[in-house]
Amino acid sequence: MMHGRVSIFCASSAKVNGEYLKAASKLGQILAYEGIAANYGGGAVGLMGALADRMIACEGSIRGIIPQFMVDQGWNHPKVEDMLIVEDMHERMKKLVIDVDAFIALPGGIGTLEELLEMISHKQLGQILQPIIIVNTNNFFKPFLEMIDKMVKEKFMRAVHKDIWTVVDHPEEVLEAIKSAPDWDGSAIKYAPV
Repeated sequence: MMHGRVSIFCASSAKVNGEYLKAASKLGQILAYEGIAANYGGGAVGLMGALADRMIACEGSIRGIIPQFMVDQGWNHPKVEDMLIVEDMHERMKKLVIDVDAFIALPGGIGTLEELLEMISHKQLGQILQPIIIVNTNNFFKPFLEMIDKMVKEKFMRAVHKDIWTVVDHPEEVLEAIKSAPDWDGSAIKYAPV
């Protein structure tokens, strides 16, 4: 059994295709059964809600990290007992990064993409070293990955930067992807400039 803690970035929209919700729920089940704790954005609906609901149902450990203004809107998950309410989005991001063993991105909107890109940028600069796993449900991230390829092709990034993350198609592949992620150490900052 694997232990530790991961941070998960994902959508809070309840209107998305059910396949995305199923994948988030499955990830929650896998983490709970493996004894891996999760940080997430604290929401009650969409992929956030599906993830949290399944982790709670499977008696897993999940911590919501949510800004006060979102709580004021009623967006927080009422059944997540470990709910950390922070001042703003910047504080939330700082808390999502502390003491975790990996970052996992599920499909989402602008907020999810911002979180994923911030982690990729920080890892590129050697500020974080943990694995970053992108769960490409329904090929959701294909245009994003094509954009990265374009950046490399046109010399905005080095090809080595593509070792910063690992892409999987299904939640069942996440734990193995974390274990087998390419090593990335603090000396990698020398690769940041193109």
